[in-house]
Amino acid sequence: MKSKFTNEEKQAILERYISKSESPTSIIKSVGISKSTFYKWLSDYRTEQAEAKRKGLTLLNFNLLEAKVKRLEGIIEIIKKANVLPNAPLQQKLYAAEKLSGEYSVHMICDALDIARGTYYNHMFRNKKDNTWYAKRREALRIQIQEVFDENSQIFGARKIAAILRNRGVKVSDEMVRELMKDLGLVSIRQEAKKLYTDDIKRHKNYLNQEFDPDAPNQVCVSDIAYFKCNGKSYYICVIIDLYARKVISYKVGKKNSTQLIKTTFKQAYENRQPSSSLIFHADRGANYCSKTLNDYIKTLGITRSFSRPYVPYDNSVIESFFASLKREELYRKKYRTEGELLQAIDDYMEFYNMRRPHAKIQYKTPEQKEREYSVIFGSSHNE
Repeated sequence: MKSKFTNEEKQAILERYISKSESPTSIIKSVGISKSTFYKWLSDYRTEQAEAKRKGLTLLNFNLLEAKVKRLEGIIEIIKKANVLPNAPLQQKLYAAEKLSGEYSVHMICDALDIARGTYYNHMFRNKKDNTWYAKRREALRIQIQEVFDENSQIFGARKIAAILRNRGVKVSDEMVRELMKDLGLVSIRQEAKKLYTDDIKRHKNYLNQEFDPDAPNQVCVSDIAYFKCNGKSYYICVIIDLYARKVISYKVGKKNSTQLIKTTFKQAYENRQPSSSLIFHADRGANYCSKTLNDYIKTLGITRSFSRPYVPYDNSVIESFFASLKREELYRKKYRTEGELLQAIDDYMEFYNMRRPHAKIQYKTPEQKEREYSVIFGSSHNE
């Protein structure tokens, strides 16, 4: 029979009785101790638990103490990395804090370096525009956050994304990831998924429903952006087509796929055509087409927005077909030596498409012929 037991062994033996409801007789027999010894251990254990409870050593307090220890460890780590003395000038400490921004929470950095949080935020705000290092770090983090977010089907929130980045060797705090996700407009689809789904249906309703043959001009127009690379540079071609005659009523070429590119293209079409408020403007659900800036502008004109369903290109097939023609008949057939040559070629193709290219869907007439016929029969309802 074993004569001495460690505290850990005693604890394990008592756990068999307390947690697993094993009978004292069975335990005493298997361990080889006397009944009095077992009950003495049990009595001591209960006394210790009562004393711990009296002192407030609960699981909650234990977790709080554990968090405090981790925080102190983080503060020590910051002090070592910052490599500044406690009595160092404030500007020197602010510079060190700036270098650690994103790796640790702002509260922890400020506590470790004895900097007022207001002073820290004022310093960061003043230096953001001129701080190339800070800007580059944030931009790199934005890309990494977006990648993790997309890789995981847009399910994960800030904490999970921060944990994944740290596992990949990226030093970043939950707070920084949360801030950059807010900047990027990234929200986990797990949060109020049903409400988001319902709101999305209401906000992005498909009024067109693949009905591509309106009765007159200025009833429905469709839009999209095509990407083309020339001499190592990227170009984005935004086009708006009136469905009645399949006519290009506005287009612009930009070097960025931006909301501003779409807005200026739509503004040009609206000013040229002056449609009634019954016009439907249909596009896919690209971020720029769904932007608040564009929606607010079009709302002021009283125009109805219509959106393709996710992953259904056929909902906007007319514009898809147009871009296929533009690329096959012009862009893929020639080499452009300069940007000017490319832009001139696009201008020439738009005129060719509207004025000289017969279209099967409108009885092999050109878009210009089709609209002119309507004007002769019904009277002009738009500026030409």
